[in-house]
Amino acid sequence: MIDPPRLNRGHFAFLHDVVMAALSFLLSLWLRLGDNLPSMWDGERLALATGLFTLVAAAVFLSQRMYRGIWRYASTRDLMTIVRAVTATILVFLALQFFFTRLADLPRSALVINWFALLALLGGPRFVYRMVKDRRLGLSPEGEGARRIPVLLVGVGDAADLFLRATLRGDAQYQAVGMLSTVAGRVGRGIHGVGVLGTVDQLESVVAGLKARGQAPERLILTDESLSGAVVRNLLDKADGLGMSLARLPKLTDLKNGIADRVEVKPIAVEDLLGRPQAVLDRSAMRSLIEGRRVLVTGAGGSIGGELVRQIADAGPAALTLVENCEFALYTIDLEMAERHPGLPRAAIVADVRDRPRIAQVMAERKPELVFHAAALKHVPMVEANPLEGALTNAVGTRILADTCRAHGVRLMVLISTDKAVNPTNVMGATKRLAEAYCQAVDLADGCHGTRFVTVRFGNVLGSTGSVVPLFQRQLAAGGPITVTDAEMTRYFMTIREAVELVLQASAFGFSNPTRYQGRIFVLDMGEPVKILHLARQMIRLAGLQPDRDVKIEITGLRPGEKLFEEIFHGAEAPVPTEMDGVLLALVRAGDAAAVAAAFDELEASCRRLDLDGAMAIIRRLVPEYSGAAGIPAEA
Repeated sequence: MIDPPRLNRGHFAFLHDVVMAALSFLLSLWLRLGDNLPSMWDGERLALATGLFTLVAAAVFLSQRMYRGIWRYASTRDLMTIVRAVTATILVFLALQFFFTRLADLPRSALVINWFALLALLGGPRFVYRMVKDRRLGLSPEGEGARRIPVLLVGVGDAADLFLRATLRGDAQYQAVGMLSTVAGRVGRGIHGVGVLGTVDQLESVVAGLKARGQAPERLILTDESLSGAVVRNLLDKADGLGMSLARLPKLTDLKNGIADRVEVKPIAVEDLLGRPQAVLDRSAMRSLIEGRRVLVTGAGGSIGGELVRQIADAGPAALTLVENCEFALYTIDLEMAERHPGLPRAAIVADVRDRPRIAQVMAERKPELVFHAAALKHVPMVEANPLEGALTNAVGTRILADTCRAHGVRLMVLISTDKAVNPTNVMGATKRLAEAYCQAVDLADGCHGTRFVTVRFGNVLGSTGSVVPLFQRQLAAGGPITVTDAEMTRYFMTIREAVELVLQASAFGFSNPTRYQGRIFVLDMGEPVKILHLARQMIRLAGLQPDRDVKIEITGLRPGEKLFEEIFHGAEAPVPTEMDGVLLALVRAGDAAAVAAAFDELEASCRRLDLDGAMAIIRRLVPEYSGAAGIPAEA
């Protein structure tokens, strides 16, 4: 037995519109003819004309798909759909009347009146219904008497508009008492009756004015996604001094498990403090680099390597090879790929980049076209305490991989480098500079023939293993203290996702423009450096605590090989802008390929025979700007 069709709100809306169409036709004739209507139109003729108009309207309404929208969220787009439907109805009816009656006794102006009448009868109930549901007419007692949190919005744009629309509901949790703009020209204007009271720089005076009027805001809400990390940090400090909390709206692109009518705000995260406007990326170029090619990633289980694997897998490679020296890290990323991309051909290989025969075997078997080299020993104190291991992995391992790529016809090798390679004060930075120099030298030696080498350099990655933010979070969870090595220490920060996106962007440009970018180093624009002590204080505030009162901050002194501040360019590498937002170019600084290779032979021999003094002498010779000691015990 076939179940009868179930009625839904769309059916009732259609019935409403059909009835309104009939009423609009009768109303327009009465408005035009008045008391003369009965004498000019008998009952049968009036019924036939009304029926024809109603049938035409019903057909047009269905053809315009007017019943996919929800009255609760009627908008200007719905209004435009109604305008098109009304216009089409009038024109079709006019054509039929002309065909059957040559418009006898039908005043032309009646159709004009009918256009306005039908538009009002269709659109009016929709928008009245929305206003009732939004509690704008005071017809619902729900939420009356409930205290709303007074808030001050930072940003005057689409997100602010959405927030203010939602707060017009009777049960809204917040009440906007004003807005701050990043543009002085918008001061004095407003959205939905909420005024722009000043600029972001005038926060203190705006809050003082609101307090004098008895509208003191309790929370500062960021609605502008483009605010830089420096601005957010400044606002957090000012809000804390004014006794206000700081929050932000979820980004319009954030995914949620469900849609709720109630306005929700999110606490400020560390990413908001350190971030800056997202660079505009050429995703088509990034995808064209990866799509349909065999790709190999070393260090695939690490923070950067893992994100490289994710983004590369999303771009549709022909095959993906994961190379990692840590079995558990390799297992974890391989399992993730099995779940995210079960159909992607891939191989998980335990291998060490310092093992020349093993790397050659992997290259011969997997035949990659693109190689992304993220394997490295990167923790400064650990490498400082184990300098020979750092030199073997970071410098010699990179040389082994580069030579193997050249021998097996790899089209592109991308080296992930670090700002610690600039004027290094530690072995980790010096060995990464050696890796840069070798890749630069062979890229220049090969010209535009054979394997291309692209080096990408950037600073600290937010949330990566061993970085300062997870350390601070663990110390906060334990109740403190938070340890900072020096009060003046600054660092550059970037999120893992953004760093890898820019790595792929730079790789695509370097690969497609071999002559222009030969031997160059792409340097990611890290924005403004962040003072670590300031970051520690702000993370304590984000946890709802007060620095130095609830959580102490201890200055512990610089660790071996640590610098107060990092640089992203050497003095001999004047930065050159590129057509890519967020990516700069360092001038070539490389030696002769044969001389560099001979020095690397000496370095490898010294490392493998455990000759620390000899290895360090070679490192200092190859990286004359390196200043620092090595071989300090790990306990230090």
